[in-house]
Amino acid sequence: MPSSVMSTSNWGHGPQPPTAVPTAVSTVGLRKSYGDKVVLDGIDLRIPAGSVFALLGPNGAGKTTAVKILSTLVSADGGQSRVAGHDLAADPQAVRAAIGVTGQFSAVDGLITGEENMLLMADLHHLSKREGRRVTAELLERFDLVDAAKKPASTYSGGMKRRLDIAMTLVGNPRIIFLDEPTTGLDPRSRHNMWRIIRELVSDGVTVFLTTQYLEEADELADRIAVLNDGRIAAEGTAEELKRLIPGGHVRLRFSDPAAYQGAASALREATRDDEALALQIPSDGSQRELRSILDWLDAAGVEADELTVHTPDLDDVFFALTGTNPQPGRPGRAGPTKEDVR
Repeated sequence: MPSSVMSTSNWGHGPQPPTAVPTAVSTVGLRKSYGDKVVLDGIDLRIPAGSVFALLGPNGAGKTTAVKILSTLVSADGGQSRVAGHDLAADPQAVRAAIGVTGQFSAVDGLITGEENMLLMADLHHLSKREGRRVTAELLERFDLVDAAKKPASTYSGGMKRRLDIAMTLVGNPRIIFLDEPTTGLDPRSRHNMWRIIRELVSDGVTVFLTTQYLEEADELADRIAVLNDGRIAAEGTAEELKRLIPGGHVRLRFSDPAAYQGAASALREATRDDEALALQIPSDGSQRELRSILDWLDAAGVEADELTVHTPDLDDVFFALTGTNPQPGRPGRAGPTKEDVR
């Protein structure tokens, strides 16, 4: 596996180059067990400030445990962690002052209004009454909740409650936000609205640590992605780097004329045939250079297909391959940008 996309444990020690992006969150050898169950088995992470980092993994992989440890809610059994420049074990209070956390389940109190929820958070952050009302008004407007501000939060839709939840998280102006499966249960429109909010946060310099079961979400938002499996990081890198780890990319040629198909199949003997669909499949990594080479090859062979599509592995393929949960072994990558939610 290419070293450029694997997590390592030797960073963060020694001088950094002057142009290095500051590190928002780092861990070395992070461990956690519950009884005989090892949940995290030596996790190494380095998350640059002002980026979106996505942690993927099956249910029970330890994603929420990692968030709870890094947000000081539970203690690790071993390893070292720094969050916002502070040692997690030595100065948890400083870490808490720098972060915000939105868990899987809403922290919104449905018995009071959205505005009252916000003001309660302002009190918890020890803001003055005047400052608390100012921050509350700004965030309610930013998250499009002004019209609902005086209504009980129990009357809010799922998407509105999630927006209010994140707005409450931002009252203390955190520079690092942990979002634990923030769009679970939301309809597609609400999910896309949440993506917009996350992008806006990052554009303001906030670092977002995201856990999700939606691979499309990680593909859309994350600068870097780590796949957690059996308590360890199976692979880590950009979405494109991870996709290149998985074989199965190909160019598919489809023909409407059986004679043209047979002629092409004879000329391209290395291609995989699909006689029923009148299609040929040529292995390819999807790169521009290789696609150009294939097109030149087709021209030289005198092959003209009615349809040419490029299929590359997607994050679904990466997820299934690295976590051993593939329900369709050996399936090719799908064409185009469409992704399926993995639950």
